[in-house]
Amino acid sequence: MSQPQHWNATFYDEKMNFVSYYGRGLIEWLEPIAEERILDLGCGTGDLTEQLAGSGAVVDGIDFSPEMIATAKKKYPHLSFQVADAHIFRTDQRYDAIFSNAALHWMKRPQDVITSVWNALLPGGRFVAEFGGKDNCKLVVDALHTVLARKGIDASERSPWYFPSLGEYTSLLEEQGFRVTLASHFDRPTEMPEGDSGLRHWLDSFAEPFFAGMNEVEKEEICEQVTKLVRPSLYSEKGWVVDYKRLRIIARKPDPVG
Repeated sequence: MSQPQHWNATFYDEKMNFVSYYGRGLIEWLEPIAEERILDLGCGTGDLTEQLAGSGAVVDGIDFSPEMIATAKKKYPHLSFQVADAHIFRTDQRYDAIFSNAALHWMKRPQDVITSVWNALLPGGRFVAEFGGKDNCKLVVDALHTVLARKGIDASERSPWYFPSLGEYTSLLEEQGFRVTLASHFDRPTEMPEGDSGLRHWLDSFAEPFFAGMNEVEKEEICEQVTKLVRPSLYSEKGWVVDYKRLRIIARKPDPVG
């Protein structure tokens, strides 16, 4: 069993702000409409929630991390945020749309999440999401597996991620009853901020479960070895460019009346 991912919201905002930057393109897929009600699932520190609200929509944000939600409330006190687990989330409120950026790959029981989304949507409502797809960050993930294996650790048991293929995830949506209207699995090479420190910031932010039970010296050793393995492929004059692969989907809950 993988250990839970813990989040340092301040570090995330300072070093990993490319996450919300890239998420702006997903808002174009959503096409939010004034006065409709939208749920931002896995809202993090609320930057995209605020952008959604700028359309005139009524937006709520949920995230599993209390640290992320506390920061979101401080940054955007005029919006509604709450801590919630999307696997089991239930609400009396029904939404016209549910939006999710860079969050679903942290949820390892996808059918439970899809059921939560289905239950929270109005008939005719849409689910618009982007998250890590098959082979996302493969070179870094493979390096983690290689280095941990040298220590007799099975990295697959520690991985916090779910990176499905397009066919796998759209099939789950269709099994629930959704009609998938648009889906894409695409390469998105992603530049890390902070120059040579960029990959280490990525590991510190996103790979914590792999270091469970290790002291700082052991963690430093692992990070150095991973960096050495992937540097020839991922480091250039641009700095670190990680091999992101993303899934984007639009799915609609059928309206029996319509």
